[in-house]
Amino acid sequence: MPGVDTMDGLLLAVAEFDPDAYELPVEAAALDRARRSLDACGLLLLGEVHGVRENPLVILGLMRLLGLTSLALEWPEELKPQLDRYLTDGTGLDHPLWWLGSGAITAGHLAVLRAVRGLRVTLFDGWTHAGDWSQRDALMAQRVLAAHAEPALVVAGNLHTLTSPTDLGLPMGACLASARPSLESVRIDYGTGTFYNFEPRHIRNHPAKAGLGVGEDGLVVGLPEFTEATVPHLPADLLDSHLTP
Repeated sequence: MPGVDTMDGLLLAVAEFDPDAYELPVEAAALDRARRSLDACGLLLLGEVHGVRENPLVILGLMRLLGLTSLALEWPEELKPQLDRYLTDGTGLDHPLWWLGSGAITAGHLAVLRAVRGLRVTLFDGWTHAGDWSQRDALMAQRVLAAHAEPALVVAGNLHTLTSPTDLGLPMGACLASARPSLESVRIDYGTGTFYNFEPRHIRNHPAKAGLGVGEDGLVVGLPEFTEATVPHLPADLLDSHLTP
């Protein structure tokens, strides 16, 4: 199984990740729309495919352009004490929930989080998922709103950040848009590359225009080419024996 499966390997990948390696191109009209969302309702959504190395660079680029220091992530809320330890002294990464391998958590995210001065982070997923897909998303939306951390960038998998109903049910984005009608959602438009979601995977789409722009269905960040993230991942049967909960 690829991915990184040792603490030393993860810490090395974090140290080698350069948060300043990417500059986000931006169209003025798109940036204005993003700012209006934050001004009107305090939130801006960003939908990603988990496991792409460039995702945290896009997050950091948007936060810098918009002057944000509050970030909400689709990570288990149970990890918040460990995340606080990590941001304080670099420890706390020995909890099993860091090592599930979905690609939501990557070495790049961990590097970027330490690059934002005065960062406030909200974790809004839950390890124990009660109910169906819509109920999970409703709970995630409730946690985002209950954090009262606006203005904030809210990052989740791209199905969760849609602002209208889907075949799966009512996504978090739709729940948030119901409470905050001026909410905008930014979709990352991936061209061709690889990503890590429990295993290496590939996407080959039409080339996307680089940077933040206005697409046919709303705001979009184009990544014409992208690469596989370094993702902490241990098989389920090794989580308990290798890591301290």
